Amino acid sequence: MRNIYEELSFTLKLLKKEWEEDLEQYRKKTLYTSIADKKKEGVCWYPVVIKKHKTGYGERLIIEVERNDQELPHLFQSGKSVSIFSNSGLSDSHIAQVNGVVNFVRKNIMTITLQHHELPDWANEGKLGVDLLFDEASYREMEAAINILLKGGNGRTGELRDVLLGVRPPAIRNNSSVDVSYLNSSQNKAVNMVEDAGDVAVIHGPPGTGKTTTMIAAIEQAIIYHSQIMVCAPSNAAVDLMVEKLLDRDIRTLRLGHPARVDDKMLSQTLDAKIVSHASYRELKKAKKSAEEYRNMARKYKRNFGHEERMQRKQLFEMAGRMKEEAVQLEDYITYDILQQSQVIATTLVGANHHVLRGKSFPVVFIDEAGQGLEPATWIPILKAQKVVMAGDHCQLPPTVRSFEAGQLGLKETLFEKVIERQPQLSSLLSLQYRMPEIIMGFSNQAFYKGALRSAENTKYHLLDDGEPQMIFIDTAGSGYLEHTEKDSLSTANYEEANFTMGFLENMLTGLGVENIIVKKWGVGVISPYRAQVRRFKELALETSTFPTLTQLEGQITIDTIDGFQGQERDIIVISLVRSNPKGEIGFLSDTRRMNVALTRAKRKLVVIGDSATISHHPFYQSFLKYVENHSLYKSIYEFLTF
Repeated sequence: MRNIYEELSFTLKLLKKEWEEDLEQYRKKTLYTSIADKKKEGVCWYPVVIKKHKTGYGERLIIEVERNDQELPHLFQSGKSVSIFSNSGLSDSHIAQVNGVVNFVRKNIMTITLQHHELPDWANEGKLGVDLLFDEASYREMEAAINILLKGGNGRTGELRDVLLGVRPPAIRNNSSVDVSYLNSSQNKAVNMVEDAGDVAVIHGPPGTGKTTTMIAAIEQAIIYHSQIMVCAPSNAAVDLMVEKLLDRDIRTLRLGHPARVDDKMLSQTLDAKIVSHASYRELKKAKKSAEEYRNMARKYKRNFGHEERMQRKQLFEMAGRMKEEAVQLEDYITYDILQQSQVIATTLVGANHHVLRGKSFPVVFIDEAGQGLEPATWIPILKAQKVVMAGDHCQLPPTVRSFEAGQLGLKETLFEKVIERQPQLSSLLSLQYRMPEIIMGFSNQAFYKGALRSAENTKYHLLDDGEPQMIFIDTAGSGYLEHTEKDSLSTANYEEANFTMGFLENMLTGLGVENIIVKKWGVGVISPYRAQVRRFKELALETSTFPTLTQLEGQITIDTIDGFQGQERDIIVISLVRSNPKGEIGFLSDTRRMNVALTRAKRKLVVIGDSATISHHPFYQSFLKYVENHSLYKSIYEFLTF
C-alpha cells in the first residue's frame, strides 16, 4: 500500500528545493549587482523612457516604456512582476520605485500595469529603469495546498486525493450515452467518460486530436446539470484560449486574474471590466469619490484649531468612513452578483485561490494542459472540487523545473502522469488527429502513442504545390557545420546551420510563390530548441538583400523555441537541431517529449535539419533516422549546396 503522506511530504520537500533554487538564481542576477551587470543578465532595462500612459480597467495605470539597447537579451515577459525605479544618474542606488506587472514585451517596448493609479512625482526626475522581481506568491500557494492535503484525511478533498494518487478505487457509473454531433467517436467516448466519472476523469489528447474541442463539449454537458463550474490551466495563455472557446459557445465566463496577465481580447471578461460595466458601478464610483472628498476636507484643518473645528473634523472623518464602508459593501455586492451570473470561473492553477473564491466549492473543476502543471500547483483548484476532469498530453512539454536535483527526484512528474499510470481506467485517448498527414504523424505515433493514432481524412489534402515529400530530414553530417556555446547566454548555436536553414527556407518559399502563400494564408514556423539559434534566425530574417522572400512574408513567419510553439500549428515547419560535435553530446535534444512537440506542429510540410553523426548516439534519434530512411525522406546537405 502506497503511503501518500510520505509521498506528499517528499513532494513538499522537492517544492522547497525548487523554491530555493529559483530564488538563488534570481539573487545571483540581482543582489549586490550593478545596473550594467543586471542588464547583461537580462533582469533590468535601463535607461527607459515612458512613451505613453493610460488608465485601464480597475482604474489601474498602464504605461509603455522604451529602451535603446534592444540587442541585449532579457527575461522579461507577459505576467512577470517588475519594479519601475528612478535613479539619480550619479550612482547605481535606486532612489524611488513602484511595482507593476508586465502586459507584454515587443522588441524594445514594454507595457506595464502599475499598482498605483497615477504616475508618481519622481517619474519625471532622473533616469528610469525596470527591474525584474522575484514573485514568491505562487510558491506560498503551492506550499499551502500540500500542507492542507497532509492535514486533511477526511471529507471530499481527502477522497479525491486518495483516488488521484491511486490508493482508493474510483467511482464510475458507465451509463451515459451523450452523442455530440460535431465530435468524432473517440471524442464522444471521452465526453461520456467525463459524465460517468464520480471522482476523476482524464482526457489524453495527443497533438491535433481536438483536445480543446472535446473539453469545451464536456464543459457544455457539465453546465446542463450544474449552475457553475471552474476551468483552470497552468498558464495564462492556456486559460485565455479556453475562455475564447467558451465565449464562442455563448457560455457566460468570468476570467479571474490580473488584467496585465490577460490577453487583450479577453479583458472584457475580467472581474475589473465586469465591475466597470455593472449597473451599480456609478453608485460605487460616487461612494468612493465622496469618501475621498470628505477625507480631503478633514485634512485641510491645521493643527491649531478650536473645539468646534475639532468636532467638524471628526464628523468629516466619520462621513468618509461611512462612505468608504458603503463603497466596500457595494463592491462586495457587485462582485457577488458577477460571480452568481457566471457559468464558468476561469483562472490559472495558482489563481484558483483568488480572494473572491475563498470558501467556494465547485461540483466540477476542469484542468486543461494538466501535463504542464507542477503537481503542487495542480492541487490548488482540486481543493475546491467535488469532481476533477484533467486534459493534456504527458508526451509533450513537461512543466518547467529550475532545480535539476528536484526535477530528477520527481518534481517533473505531474499529477496528470500519476493518475494515468495509477488509475489507467480513468483515461480516455483521443485517437483521431486532424493536423498532420500520415507521414508527418508516423514517427511520433510509434514513438509516443503505441501506434494508436490515426490521421483524419482531411489530412490527405494537406499538400503544398511543389510536388515534394511532405517531410524530409536534411543531414548536415560532414559539412563542417559545428555548434558553439555563446559566452553571455550559455545557449548553443550553430551559425552555419542557421545560414543554411534560412537559405533553404528562402528558396522553398520563393519556389512556392509569395502571392500564392499570401492568398492561401500559409503559416511558416522556424523552430530550434536553443534560444541562441532562434536569435540568429531573427537576425538573418532582417537581411532584406539576402532573404527578400522571407522579408516579404514576415507577417506569416514565426521564429521561436520549441516551448514557444506548444499548442500551435503551422502549414510549414522547419526545425534546426543545432547540435554537431565529435562527442555526440545532444543536451536539450535528449528531452524527447520536447522534440515530440516540434515534430507535430506541421500541417503540410516538415523539414528537420541536423547532424546524423551527432544525434544518432541517442536511441530516440536512431529510431527517427531509421524512420526517415525507411520512408525515403533522407536528404544529404550536399544535394542543396552549390560549389
